[in-house]
Amino acid sequence: MKKLFPSLAVAGAFVAGTNIVSAKVAAVALLVQEGAPEAERGFTQLLKEMFITGGAGFMGIVLLCLILGLAVAIERIIYLNMASTNSAKLKQQVEDALASGGVEAAKEVCRNTKGPVASIYYQGLDRAGESIESAEKAVVAYGGVQMGQLEKNVSWLSLFIAIAPMLGFMGTVIGMIAAFQKIAAVGNLSASLIAGDIQVALLTTVFGLITAIILQIFYNYIIAKIDSIVNDMEDSSITLIDMLVDHKK
Repeated sequence: MKKLFPSLAVAGAFVAGTNIVSAKVAAVALLVQEGAPEAERGFTQLLKEMFITGGAGFMGIVLLCLILGLAVAIERIIYLNMASTNSAKLKQQVEDALASGGVEAAKEVCRNTKGPVASIYYQGLDRAGESIESAEKAVVAYGGVQMGQLEKNVSWLSLFIAIAPMLGFMGTVIGMIAAFQKIAAVGNLSASLIAGDIQVALLTTVFGLITAIILQIFYNYIIAKIDSIVNDMEDSSITLIDMLVDHKK
C-alpha cells in the first residue's frame, strides 16, 4: 500500500499536468487569435503566450522535462515523508520492550512501526540470537538496501535538471542559425527580419532555465531529506548495537 500511493500520485500528477497544460495552451491560442485586450492579460497569460511563441518543438520537450521532473519529485517527497520516523521515540519503545519482553517484544514494536529505521532495528534484532557481530553485519547490509530505496529515481530528477537548459540552449542555437540564414538569403541586415527568430531562440533558453531552477529546488529538498533519514539510520544502528550489548549482559 505504501508503494501504491506514491505510484498513483505520480500517475495522477503526470496525467493532470499534461491535460491542464494542453487545455491552457489551447485557450491561450484562441485568445491570441481573437485578439484579447492587452490589459486583460496577466503574468500567467503572458507566460503562456511566450510559450506558444517559442514553438511547440523544443518548448514541448522542455515542458515534458518539467512535468516528468515534478512527478518524480512529488513521488520522492511523499515516499520520504512516509519513511520519516521519530527515532528517539522508537529507541525508547524498543529499549522498554527489550527490558520487559525480550527480543521478540522489541521485534513486534519494530513490525508495527513504519520507516527504514524500524526496519534496520528489526533486522538487527532478528540476528541478535546468533551474535552481536551477526546483528551488526545485518544492520550494515540492510542499511545499504534502505539507502538505495531512499535514493531511487533521484538520478532521473538530476537528469531533467541537466537536459532542460541544454534543450533551451539548443533551441537558441537553432533560432540563431535560422536568423543568419534569412540574412544570407536577403543580403542585408534588418532588425525586423530576424527579430522573430531571435525572440524564439531566447525564449527556449528562458524556459529551459526556469525548468531547471524549479526542479533544482525540489532536488535540494529531497537530498536534504535523504541525508536526514540516513543520519537517523546511522545513529539508530549504533544505538541498537549498544542496546543489544547491554541486553546480553
